[in-house]
Amino acid sequence: MGTTKTQIFTTAQNELATIFKVLSNPARIAIIQYISQQQSCICNDIVEEIGLAQPTISQHLKELKSIGLLKGEIEGKTVCYCIDLNKWNEIQSQLNSFFNTTQANCC
Repeated sequence: MGTTKTQIFTTAQNELATIFKVLSNPARIAIIQYISQQQSCICNDIVEEIGLAQPTISQHLKELKSIGLLKGEIEGKTVCYCIDLNKWNEIQSQLNSFFNTTQANCC
């Protein structure tokens, strides 16, 4: 498989592609939806709600944190996660900008 030539694309294009890649997994969408409806969240709550194994949930949480979408606080042996609203608004703005500049040019 060939190497992606990310350097030939703009920073904005690369950032948007990373966001789409992270959000392309339905488990991550379910996790975001669940966390966004909670005051705070502990990983075990997510495991029970989503129905995936704890290591799998942890990997999905890691990916969501990699784009800055989640914040976490360590409390003893547990981590409480919440949506980083500043990053959420930034991502929303990036997506809106992308979709709002697309012209309706259907043949």
